[in-house]
Amino acid sequence: MTTPPCPNCHSEFVYQDRALLICPECAHEWDPVEVESELAISVKDANGTLLNQGDKVIFIKDLKVKGSSQVLKIGTKAVIKQIADSKDHQLDCKLDSGGDMVVTAKYVKKA
Repeated sequence: MTTPPCPNCHSEFVYQDRALLICPECAHEWDPVEVESELAISVKDANGTLLNQGDKVIFIKDLKVKGSSQVLKIGTKAVIKQIADSKDHQLDCKLDSGGDMVVTAKYVKKA
């Protein structure tokens, strides 16, 4: 098993002591399980509900499709294919009408 580098000083000389990882260069100690959970992407809908991949969502606002005259109406349903770490568009969705769309999470609610 390879140990990850120190998140504090990026040293490669990290060793494990029971459940903690320790860096001998800067004396930083951390739990690798907690670090992995902090790195997970969390996206919330308009109501503050946590969204996950595979969740079904409903649009809460009419959204104009960029570069087209098409409008996605309120109540349009979609399934989240992927969650991205982006400020503009967090959700990659598959619409019930058959198309794919990238949407900002604040315009949807969990179904």
